[in-house]
Amino acid sequence: MYFQLERIERILKELESYIYSQEVPVDMYRFKECGYNSYHLLEEDGENWDIFKRGDRYGGTDKHFWFKTQIAIPETFEGKTVVYKVSTGREGEWDALNPQFFIYVNKKLIQGLDVNHREIILTENAKAGEKYDIDLYAFAGMLEGYIDLYTEIAILEKEIEKLYYNIKVPLDIIKLLEKDSLEYINTIKYLQTAINILDLRKPFSKDFYNSINKANEYLEKEFYEKYCGHDDVIEICVGHTHIDIAWLWTLSQTKEKAARSFSTVLNLMKQYPEYIFISSQPQLYKFIKEDHPEIYEEIKRRIKEGRWEAEGSMWVEADTNLTSGESLVRQILFGKRFFKKEFGVDNKILWLPDVFGYSAALPQILKKSGIDYFMTTKISWNEYNKMPYDTFMWRGIDGTEILTHFITTTDYVKGEPKGWFTTYNGNLNPSQVMGCWQRYQQKEINNYVLNSYGYGDGGGGPTKEMLENGKRLAKGIPGAPKVKMGKAIDFFKQLEKIVKGNPKLPKWVGELYLEYHRGTYTSMARNKKYNRKTEFLNLDSELFSTMNMILQGKKYPQSEINKNWEITLLNQFHDIIPGSSIKEVYEESKKQYEEINARGKNIINSALDSICSNINLKNISLVVFNQLSFERSDIVEFELSEGWSGDLEYDGEKLITS
Repeated sequence: MYFQLERIERILKELESYIYSQEVPVDMYRFKECGYNSYHLLEEDGENWDIFKRGDRYGGTDKHFWFKTQIAIPETFEGKTVVYKVSTGREGEWDALNPQFFIYVNKKLIQGLDVNHREIILTENAKAGEKYDIDLYAFAGMLEGYIDLYTEIAILEKEIEKLYYNIKVPLDIIKLLEKDSLEYINTIKYLQTAINILDLRKPFSKDFYNSINKANEYLEKEFYEKYCGHDDVIEICVGHTHIDIAWLWTLSQTKEKAARSFSTVLNLMKQYPEYIFISSQPQLYKFIKEDHPEIYEEIKRRIKEGRWEAEGSMWVEADTNLTSGESLVRQILFGKRFFKKEFGVDNKILWLPDVFGYSAALPQILKKSGIDYFMTTKISWNEYNKMPYDTFMWRGIDGTEILTHFITTTDYVKGEPKGWFTTYNGNLNPSQVMGCWQRYQQKEINNYVLNSYGYGDGGGGPTKEMLENGKRLAKGIPGAPKVKMGKAIDFFKQLEKIVKGNPKLPKWVGELYLEYHRGTYTSMARNKKYNRKTEFLNLDSELFSTMNMILQGKKYPQSEINKNWEITLLNQFHDIIPGSSIKEVYEESKKQYEEINARGKNIINSALDSICSNINLKNISLVVFNQLSFERSDIVEFELSEGWSGDLEYDGEKLITS
């Protein structure tokens, strides 16, 4: 039959327009401009704040605002599922720099909102006249210009929404297939039968709802239960949001991004019990623990439940080009220790999706640190040469090998794919699920791939739409890989079983060089110099403090040394030390390095003064320490007091006579 596909698309578009009914604008708020860490304004009633009406605008680079209102449930909403929706006019743009919100209902934090996460469920069983206090703590973003704020409440027609996704997901799959393929022919028959059941003459009538229910029943029983179910290719999908510790925003905004993103994950987990999420970087968790203990406690519960995967090994997702070997060890030591102490989790994966190349020293360091697997996607950004492998053994400089897998998520392309870019910010939709398998290069030895999905760089994470797609893709729809929600660690363990001992498993020897971001070794040179000097300073602090503890019985300043290391590790993040962040990040970084320097020198001087106090010295003496493990000849600089005269001797030999 002609125009089958077009007819299904037309009806799907009509169904989409019915998902929300009886929209009621929320027209007026009290609002106030504020700054970072203005959470205390949640408790104010806002009576003396300015009035913000529909059509008014707000904004400004890196600005914050509070909005307060109260809504009442209309009588016609009785017993229905009611949502609160937000739009800013920036939908479809990059979420990392655009408006974002904390939303509170009756003074309780619900989740974050942004250009991709635009609604929350207020209630699943509305009661007419019931009132809700709505508070929005808004971040205007990092772009210039003013922002709209349009909000409304509406009924969420859950059965219509279910049918919409029941049709849309297989439809999106067959649109990527050849029309003469068996999968296309069979699937379109089921979709055609389903839409023929529908009675759309009087939307929201009894006959309309009955037809919606019957179409859902048909698809779920005949299509999803009977026709679907293959497991030829398994795609393990784990929710993820890559949050840059700093980049086009400062650390203060990163703390907010983490809180918004993590609260959104937790709220969606309540609605989707199959949802599993991974997040690395203990630094982010520490921010949450300090600023939002209620979020932190809920994260701990989800980790214990097995649905939140705290994995990744390093303190931050650190650069591995400029960072010294000792610092790489400390990244892992501090990272693994935090996850073990806080959550009882022993990390086994080095998770570095976005780092600008990987040192050949890593395999040895990882294996000696109890890490068995390595994951990235960034090498797909190569300018000239496509990396020939996606699953392989990576051999380091000493011969140590580690199982490595590159996430291959990208959009599906009919015919021969052009280019080789893949992403760690996957969209859980048919195109990228199919593209992940299409792009994978080790099909002859493995039918098991990994997909990390969710908006990232500036946080955000998976959306309701992605999770709805995932529910259908998990049924094993012919023409696409079968999705399975799972953990990254379980993926790697299964991958290891599949490829172990296979002579066709490739091997890569040496550095994983990224043919991109070539300013990594040169940009923001002052910051790189600070890092190197700080690495030396931290080691000297440890050495002399240890000597002081052994020789003098003094207390080792562990907390002060740890503080210096943590700040050093933070500034080794892969968008800070390479030089790719905004000016404000380096202004803050400079202050942090100066604080480390002052604290470190104080630790060293205190230790040396203590040690020297036990040395029997004659006359005016100068004590020189060699902190290296071997003898060395070097220049020693010191100041002589004005008017000084006499001889300077070393081991009986005169060095200076005046």
